[in-house]
This record gives sequence, structure tokens and C-alpha cells, in this order.
Amino acid sequence: MSISTPNAISTPNTSPTITTDALIIGFGKGGKTLAAKLSAAGRKVVVAEASADMYGGTCINIGCLPSKSLILSAEQARRDGANSTPETREAAFEAAIKEKRRVTSMLRDKNYHKLADQDNITVITGRAHFTGPHSVEIATAEGPVAVTASKIFINTGATPRIPDIPGIHTTPGVYTSTGLMDLDDMPQRLVIIGSGFIGLEFASMFADFGTAVTVLQHNAEFLPREDADVAAAIRAQLEAQGVKFLFNADTKAIAPAADGGVRLSVAVKGMTRGASQACDSTPAGTGNAHTDITGATGATDTTTTTSPTSNPTDHATMSHVQTKPSDDGEPRFAEPAEARFCLTTDAVLVATGRTPNVEGLHLEAAGVELTERGAVKVDELLRTTAADIWALGDVNGGPQHTYISLDDYRVVWSQLNGSDRPYTVKDRKHVPSSTFLATPYSRVGLNEREAKAAGLDYVVKRLPVAAVPKAQVMRRPDGLMKAIVERNTGRILGAMLLSVESHEVINIVKLAMDLDAPASTLRDMVFTHPTIAEALNDLFA
Repeated sequence: MSISTPNAISTPNTSPTITTDALIIGFGKGGKTLAAKLSAAGRKVVVAEASADMYGGTCINIGCLPSKSLILSAEQARRDGANSTPETREAAFEAAIKEKRRVTSMLRDKNYHKLADQDNITVITGRAHFTGPHSVEIATAEGPVAVTASKIFINTGATPRIPDIPGIHTTPGVYTSTGLMDLDDMPQRLVIIGSGFIGLEFASMFADFGTAVTVLQHNAEFLPREDADVAAAIRAQLEAQGVKFLFNADTKAIAPAADGGVRLSVAVKGMTRGASQACDSTPAGTGNAHTDITGATGATDTTTTTSPTSNPTDHATMSHVQTKPSDDGEPRFAEPAEARFCLTTDAVLVATGRTPNVEGLHLEAAGVELTERGAVKVDELLRTTAADIWALGDVNGGPQHTYISLDDYRVVWSQLNGSDRPYTVKDRKHVPSSTFLATPYSRVGLNEREAKAAGLDYVVKRLPVAAVPKAQVMRRPDGLMKAIVERNTGRILGAMLLSVESHEVINIVKLAMDLDAPASTLRDMVFTHPTIAEALNDLFA
């Protein structure tokens, strides 16, 4: 939705060339916070944002907040039973999208005015690119604007990484998270390519709305960076919601389906039946019936069912692609190292990660170098390889969290405000994270896998969430809590909380770790009752 105020304060007609103290490219968390701080210090600031739909940055418009708005609406739909019939599902989804748009529009407008209404700040809507070490050209709707700045801050965020799959860019019904959060109609079937935490959040959300969700994972291990017991608990939770997983699945091609949906050609390694033909070469009259995928070899992770027993048409329809008939006229299945299947669905979410957004910036004109992974190269003070140019937020290759972008602002500001000792990235401690599943998963520090790999002497603390009185009162007893404590020192090495309200409780653990408080501090702390936080008494006992 658009904002009912001008998109730019300055245009080429009034000021085609601008000289300023600071130019911030991108309206994200770190950049907008820095702009306000510089303005309050009396410095002239230009903020360039490529799109009026992105005032305030990714989190407000297409990331954290709109997704959490939809997640909360989905949870409400599940609790109210609104996900039980097609009619009530559509109504709940329509209401959720309407509320999400209201929230993002309101926040976008507030963020715009928070900067644009300040005398020292000029907001220009247009795509910026470097023309020299201290000069940038911004392509606006009215024409180019040249900006020269003493200091420049790159805050352009990240963009979804799109794998090189034939048809992925041209087939209707294929979305990134941005597009999927702005649909007018709820998909009845959804295939998600990628089982990272972004994909899992969307899987949980759409399952709560009543969508039949199938997740494709390219290898055999689910959440390979997490401890096996935690990963198993997360997977069990999602499967209880109706989410189906297909492991060792490699999407070979995507194309429009005959029914108006999307058809994927998927190769599954380790299957004992199937063939190597492509979907579009399936012989007429064969391979069109819905089937479960069974008979996989190897670990049980490579076996999945594609639809719930209650309604086999709910999930992505899957059919074997057969080989040509044998000499005796009977069809036969090949027995290759992988089997090929066709999936037909209403929508596809591509959730294969995000990559730093540097396209079109012409960084080489300013002498700004990139890392091997395509991020802006920075040092511990977030300085780039060019003098007086910094990079904040996702574009510099650090953890992709809004609160890290905010902390990047602290790193930069500590250099500009005359501090005797600037705050650096190395001073940053124990970054927590939360994934908002039906039962939220939050963690901080080392897990057991990492502690073992580091050769640490540790003990593992475990507590089932069912043992927490508040979880029972909330009728949310699912999940587990796990902590890693150094044996001789009592130092908290990390915690993993798959629990209701874990996204709040994890911050208490982080604070204790930041203060080097031993596990006994949380064991003996006096908490209010009944709360989820008081479970830390028992977890660290």
C-alpha cells in the first residue's frame, strides 16, 4: 500500500546536485537509526531508498513484523477452528492479509516521517549507485540526482537467493517470502523449496491457516546444525501440524501445470523406484495418479508421505514418471540412484536463503570490495576497503537479524561520536535467535554438537516443557528445554528452548551469559509465578 505523503523531499527540479555530510543508502534499521542520530548532532544527512514501499527497511515491510502478524493470525485461526473448512480458511486468510497490510502501512508511514520531517534529513526515493569514492547518483522518477558526501553508509540489506532452476523465474505461482506474504487468495497446496528456518516458519504458518504444505529438503538431514534431539522435536511438531517432508529432493524444473497450478520435476536420491525422464516427457496415460513416496533406501529421513490420510488430494499431487514399456509390453520402473517425480501444487515458496543486496551499486567506482560470498568486505569497525565508507546490516555478511543491524549502528556511531575506544563487532556477545514456529524455537550460544566439536568439558541440562506449570496452564506443553554448562566452572555455554514464549525467555539466558553469571544464578533466581521464565530454575538445577 502506498503512503499518502510525497516520496521525496528533493527532486532534480529544485536541487539536482546535493552536497551533504552523510549519505545513507538504504532505509533499514541500522541506517535509519544512524540518520536520526546524525541529524540530532546537527549534521546534514541524505537517505536514499530504492522503493517507497521499503521505508523503514526489510523488517517492517517484508520481514519480521509482517510475517509475525500473519503467524499470530494463523495461530488464532487454528485455535478458533477457522482452518477447518475452505470457506472459513479463506475468510481467516483474507482478514490476516488485511491486518498485515494495515500494520506495515502504518509502520512504513511512521518511519518515513520520523526521518523526512527532520530539517537536517533529506529522503530521496530512487536507486543509488556510486560514481566515485564520495559521489553517488540516485535515479529518481523525475531524473538523476547527484549526491556528494563526506561519509557514506551502505545499508541495502539482502535479497532472496534464487537457485538456478529452469522455469523458476517465468512460472506464475512461484514466490519468494515477499510475494507469498501478500497474496489475496490462500493457496490450498504449498510446496516450499528449502527447509531452513525461514521456510519452516512459513510451513508452520500456512499449515495453521489450513494449507497443505510439502517441504523439499535437498539432503537427508533435517536442520543439520542443530542437535539431533532438538531437530527431531521440531520436525515432530511440524509433522503434527500436517507438514510433509521430502528429503534428498532436488528440484530439476518448474513449469505451469495444466490446472493452472505449478508443476515441479523433482529428483529424489536413494529411492528404489522411479525413472530419469523429465515431467514433460511422461507418456500419455501413465504416471498421473496420486501416489505416496515409499520404499526409500537408507535413513528413515529419506522416506515421506506426500499427503495426509484424511484427504489424499490435499498435498502436492505426486506422480511417478515411468520409463518406456518393456519388451513384453508391460510398463517398468527403472532402478537408478534417484527417482524422478512430478509435483503439482498451487504455489511454490523459494526459501533457499538470502544474499547481500549489492547489485547495481557499482561499488568498484568507490573502491569498495566484496568478500568471496558476495558481501561488502568490512573490518571489525564495519569500515569497507574505501575510506569513509561503512556497511551496516545484512549487506556486510553478518548475522541477518534486525537487531544485528541495530548493533551495527552502535559500532559505527561509536566511531563518529568521539569515543575513546570504539565499540567493535568483536565486542558483540552471544547473539540469540528465535524461529516463530507453532512452538517457538530460540537458542543462544553453543549447542551440544558445537561444544563437543570444540573439545569442551560440559554437562547437558534438559527439561520437558510439559513439566512447566505455566505451559500447562496455557495448554502449550509441547517442546523441550536444553542447556549446555561447562562442568568445572558452571559457565553457561548455550541454551536451546523449544517452548512457548521461548523468544522472551532466551533473552534472560543471554543476559546471564553476557554478565558471565554461572548457571547457579539462574537456578537460584527468584522469578514470578506462574511464568515460563521460572522454568530456568529447574533447567539449570
